[in-house]
Amino acid sequence: MRRRKFLGVVCGAVAWPHVTLAQQPGMPVVGFLYSGVPELSTGTVAAFRKGLSETGFVEGRNVAVEFRFAYNDNARLPELAADLVRRRVAVIATPGSTPSALAAKAATTTIPIAFGIGPDPVEIGLVTSFNRPGGNITGISSVNAELGAKRLGVLHELLPNAKRFSLLVNPTNRNAGPLTKDTETAALAIGRQIEILTASTAREIEAAFASLVQNRTDGLLVSPDPLLDTRRVQLITLAAHQRLPTIYPFRESVEIGGLMSYGSSAVERDRLVGIYTGRILKGEAPGELPVMRATKFEFVINRQTARALGLDIPATLLAQADELIE
Repeated sequence: MRRRKFLGVVCGAVAWPHVTLAQQPGMPVVGFLYSGVPELSTGTVAAFRKGLSETGFVEGRNVAVEFRFAYNDNARLPELAADLVRRRVAVIATPGSTPSALAAKAATTTIPIAFGIGPDPVEIGLVTSFNRPGGNITGISSVNAELGAKRLGVLHELLPNAKRFSLLVNPTNRNAGPLTKDTETAALAIGRQIEILTASTAREIEAAFASLVQNRTDGLLVSPDPLLDTRRVQLITLAAHQRLPTIYPFRESVEIGGLMSYGSSAVERDRLVGIYTGRILKGEAPGELPVMRATKFEFVINRQTARALGLDIPATLLAQADELIE
């Protein structure tokens, strides 16, 4: 049941070249830099390609794309960014990954960069201002890293008698600090305890869930992060096994069995990065393209999962939901 119609999710099979594709003379090459793994990044890539096509660029026809994935190892990003610089790509696109955007910025001051990130780009030093980013970089801020308080509020409304919540973050993500502070402040305001759990590998995710059982957590918040997003199946399986109400940052987790999600549209963010990449290819200066803020937010509830957990969703939350998955 849909409350509000958002731009359609772009899906389908996506292939990533491992070597530079043969291209027409003069065809521009875009470098695509991402923290995650290709097999779980089809939605990100498809939305980016859609944005590119809306500006008149179709991969293989009049633009080539060099894909570089860090396979959830952010330490690899500087070298991957440096490789794209050596190849003299026309633009570096970093949708959905703050570490990738920071690595690209550190690698070049001349090649244009189009980013899609969760935190405030001024606060983390990517740009000098939203209206006039300056230099060779601009992009989209989805503000997902600023929504910890909102997600806690939703979970608290679902579980008004809960005493203890937990927040799972990836400590290697630049967003972890601000998100943790935001959520801790919100927990203090409602008189609830919040435990911060960290995980930067699949094994550490398992350990974090073991800690949740020991500490008798009533509800879990998963932070926005490429690693945690690519491990969504593991997270949902563990949450179901422990019958733990969990809220996620992206709707994709709810579509495959997660309980709830609240956040800006990842598809819209990645599409806009594609559009900005195309505009830069057409000659617009990135430093003069204002950083766009997310304007579309999605609150999604999986009622089947709620029933499996024995939860009654309050009417107030049902009324707020943009989509109810039956």
